[in-house]
Amino acid sequence: MINVCTNRVKEGCEVKNDLNLLLQISNELNGSELNLDIVIDLLQKQLKADTIMISVLNRNKELIYVEGAFGLEDIDISRITYQPGEGVIGKVIQTGDMVIVPCISECKEFINKIGLPYKINNLDVSFLCIPLKEKNEVIGALSIHKVYHGVPNFNDNMQLLSIVGSMIARAVRRRQKNHEALDELRKENSMLKQVITERTFKGIVGNSSKLQEVFSLIQSVAPTQTTVLIRGESGVGKELIADAIHFTSKRSKKPFIKVNCAALPDNLIESELFGYEKGAFTGAVTQRIGRFEAANGGTIFLDEFGDIPLSTQVKLLRVLQERKIERIGGNKSVDIDVRVICATNKDLEKMIVDGGFREDLYYRINVFPIYAPPLRERLHDIPTLVNYFIDKFNKQNNRNVKRITSSAIDSLMVYHWPGNIRELENCIERCCILSTDDVIHSYNLPPTIQSALSSKTEHQGTLEFIISKLEKQIIHDTMIATKGNIAKAATMLGVTERMMGLRIRKYNIEPKIFKISGGQNFDNHN
Repeated sequence: MINVCTNRVKEGCEVKNDLNLLLQISNELNGSELNLDIVIDLLQKQLKADTIMISVLNRNKELIYVEGAFGLEDIDISRITYQPGEGVIGKVIQTGDMVIVPCISECKEFINKIGLPYKINNLDVSFLCIPLKEKNEVIGALSIHKVYHGVPNFNDNMQLLSIVGSMIARAVRRRQKNHEALDELRKENSMLKQVITERTFKGIVGNSSKLQEVFSLIQSVAPTQTTVLIRGESGVGKELIADAIHFTSKRSKKPFIKVNCAALPDNLIESELFGYEKGAFTGAVTQRIGRFEAANGGTIFLDEFGDIPLSTQVKLLRVLQERKIERIGGNKSVDIDVRVICATNKDLEKMIVDGGFREDLYYRINVFPIYAPPLRERLHDIPTLVNYFIDKFNKQNNRNVKRITSSAIDSLMVYHWPGNIRELENCIERCCILSTDDVIHSYNLPPTIQSALSSKTEHQGTLEFIISKLEKQIIHDTMIATKGNIAKAATMLGVTERMMGLRIRKYNIEPKIFKISGGQNFDNHN
């Protein structure tokens, strides 16, 4: 007796269509690499689903990623992740059980990270999700989002999804392993970069994002001959950045001459930089070459560049433009091949307006600026810096300090560090000397750094007064970080621009002060 299929729809027999689908997927499997996008496309046409997703579990990160999808063309699926147990997809991958959601608008577990419609043409939408397994291990999930017209027939669709899932599981496993291997390579690459960075940039310690930006800029500019301007507050390590640029450049084996422009008197700076001929002035009994000639073939580092007098700035401009110098008392130009690195903590733009710095020289040296962040902008580097300085002073002073207490670290983390890393270094050296039990305690810290509790100077006053004072300080620090940009400060603090404006008016804060001086005059203003 011949059994005839009676389950027909307008397009033909559903069973026959399912078999055709499985045959097409089977043909794809015979290829060298299964294209999941083709499988998703075939499955969508058969099931007439509004959305189809293949999600894969990354075991290294314990996160679920959307590997392939239909119906999400306007969404960046690379940003969509789930944790095991999170939402319907996370639950399916965690438990290994398939889930049917007849009406997603009534399901609390359907968290809808993607923003799928709960109704289409005023009809309820269902969500079906099955686990993808390879050797009894759940590696991902296959899910569809669909409107069922009339009486839903979930069983047939779930059966088809299960069969397709078992067919593509091996291909999904390969995707899973590829992603995990790529993550391992990225992790290893990051570790190698960190090792290289630590070896190359001697003395520059830290892993904060701000410092990583500096490392990246150093690596980009070091191999070139470009003039570099390092900017930042006093004590942030500008000289170390200059060291890193020179010693990772092609000039690393050539002379590296450092000049502190602020330490040279105005009447001597030209002779120091350019040299002089015999008899050029009283006391010039022999010819002397200047720092630029001494650095020929290598690098010259002009620290405190903003303190150079205007008369010398004119001659420096010619040196930077023509790469020639003239010794004092001479009339012959000397060719030089020198890379110039400048550093300053001055506001050069303001000095130009005030007439204290030449605008043409500014544009000549400001070819590749590098901003060295203050310590208050990289507080997470403090524990690393502290350990570095403890090791340094243990060797230098024959000490055996083993650690620093958490309360002392807390005090260091909340301090504003006007002297930056130089101040932190001095602080740790003092603490290493004062420690009597090979441990740095909060009471070993200077009085200006000790916390309120350790120094018995807790805040006095009402809770509202204390919170207001703290809020004002936080806004002040954020305005410094954003250079007076209210919108950016509001974003950093997670409030609206209107709320930020209200607080600025409440505490009588002038944003323009931060734009002009980086917030240095805040305390005087208030």
